[in-house]
Amino acid sequence: MSLLSSFFTQFQAQTTPHPMGLEITRAKGCYLYDKNKNKYIDFVAGVSACSLGHRHPKVVRAIKKQLRKYLHVMVYGEFIQEEPVLLTKLLADNLPAPLDTTYLTNSGTEAIEGALKLAKRITGRYEIVAAKKAYHGNTMGAMSVMGYEERKRDFRPLIPGTSFITFNSVEDLNKITTKTAAIILESIQGGAGFIQPQKGYLKLVKKRCEEVGALLILDEIQPGIGRTGKLFAFMDHGIVPDVLVIGKGLGGGLPVGAFIAAQQHMAQLKENPSLGHITTFGGNPVIAAACRATLSTLLNSSLIERTLEKEALFRKLLVHQKIKEIRGKGLMLALILDTKENATLLVKEALYNGVLLFFLLFEPKAVRISPPLTISTKQIRIGCKKILTILDKIDC
Repeated sequence: MSLLSSFFTQFQAQTTPHPMGLEITRAKGCYLYDKNKNKYIDFVAGVSACSLGHRHPKVVRAIKKQLRKYLHVMVYGEFIQEEPVLLTKLLADNLPAPLDTTYLTNSGTEAIEGALKLAKRITGRYEIVAAKKAYHGNTMGAMSVMGYEERKRDFRPLIPGTSFITFNSVEDLNKITTKTAAIILESIQGGAGFIQPQKGYLKLVKKRCEEVGALLILDEIQPGIGRTGKLFAFMDHGIVPDVLVIGKGLGGGLPVGAFIAAQQHMAQLKENPSLGHITTFGGNPVIAAACRATLSTLLNSSLIERTLEKEALFRKLLVHQKIKEIRGKGLMLALILDTKENATLLVKEALYNGVLLFFLLFEPKAVRISPPLTISTKQIRIGCKKILTILDKIDC
């Protein structure tokens, strides 16, 4: 065990009993490198965060340019700063009406908190409907709309007024009532195993919300920013949410979140009371510069459209008797193995063989494949060949 590894377990708070413990020294493009100079094809992208891979030149250049100007200067929303202003305009230019006003936060979880507060402020109601097996983050509000009791029961009491429906159940939509402030859904359920909405489901959700005066909050923290073939996954479903929540892939490797709504709605957070939602570091100009460079690069390239071609290649190559299903869309894919033991072995053995894979939160048989959108077909072929070789050797 290296000295740094010892410090890691002794001084840095851990999230699991057995972390992967890979000691990374550098990363570039779609590769990670460890202290022993081993190279790993990154099929995880920081859990869907590094849309353009690691240290993309345009992102690094934008960060350096802003570093030469200033870092943090004032809490959110007080000073006019070029990068966050231009980022929010770029988002508005590429979103359908009425999604024209963005509140930048430090993380996706914080953006969820802001979205829930905004829905209650707009409607004057407090009840929230969420989906079973949903994951929206780990703060108290976000955990309150997490649909997985095992992960939250030891932290109760949580925020009251939350009920749960089954994702894709049309019958359950009757649980959205005139007492409901909002229903919050992932546009693709992540922790549950990359479950997509059935055709027409989100339209029915939106219709029910309009009937009872509730809002639709869509969580695009993971599928958004081009990962599923459109800038946002909801764009394939013929609806527009009342509040859109984003994060992860927007930051180019830096921490960010945002919630987006119509200006008339977002304005309700600035008075009666003022400071209805406040953050010190949300909208940080260095992070905003990285975000704007990431988004601009994606919008001015074919990377988003090509995610579907790359999905097709993964599906073509990853055919094996131990892979029972491949869920998801674009470069948000989950291999569903025949057993949870084989899923665990695949992730472990892949690491030893130079391919970084990871798990999903609630589906024990799932193995995540969410590489950078910049991954090449050659890198896909190399990684998939190694996965198949490992599965051939697994005896379980």
